[in-house]
Amino acid sequence: MIRLSNIYKSYPVGKERLQVLKGINLEVQKGEMVSIMGASGSGKSTLLNILGILDQYDSGEYYIEDTLIKNLSEKKAAHYRNRFIGFVFQSYNLLSYKNALENVALPLYYQGVRTKERNKKARNYLERVGISEWAHHLPSELSGGQKQRVAIARALVTQPKMILADEPTGNLDSKSSQDIMDLFKTIHNQGVTIIIITHEKDIAEQTERIITIKDGIITN
Repeated sequence: MIRLSNIYKSYPVGKERLQVLKGINLEVQKGEMVSIMGASGSGKSTLLNILGILDQYDSGEYYIEDTLIKNLSEKKAAHYRNRFIGFVFQSYNLLSYKNALENVALPLYYQGVRTKERNKKARNYLERVGISEWAHHLPSELSGGQKQRVAIARALVTQPKMILADEPTGNLDSKSSQDIMDLFKTIHNQGVTIIIITHEKDIAEQTERIITIKDGIITN
């Protein structure tokens, strides 16, 4: 599904450059559910941004299926993001002035899907994540766990091949965290590749494989 070979990434700090990723080699197979663990500053957020085609890398190669993801224009990067990847964030990233249904339908709007069709699909995915009765509620009227379910439905609505989840349980209590992980497992069982960035060991242990990153290098 994805393959990273000898990925390096640095950022300018004053007149120097800070090397964040120092030769990352990683493969994730289609349909796998893996977690990436690392302390703050380990490079896991930078790695996530590269996986999500949100940031370029300095050198190396990143393939999604057989497509080399490198030096893409913003338009091309957006095309591959929309085609391959669904994102779930710790802070949910829902639009406060749109209800749950409208938030889930938004990616389809950008794909040019007609209103009736995108609302139908959005309602279907809200049902799949068990929150259809909250379709017309604003994010401010939802609990943290409900907001994350909306975010997951939004990530799924374009039928991506891979879900990237960045600390998806970070703002949730233990019961809501487990509910969200159970939902991810259900999605995974349907064949979707899932990569979860987390610092929580009990969350990571529920995935098929734990990848540990330390000081910009994968250590396992």
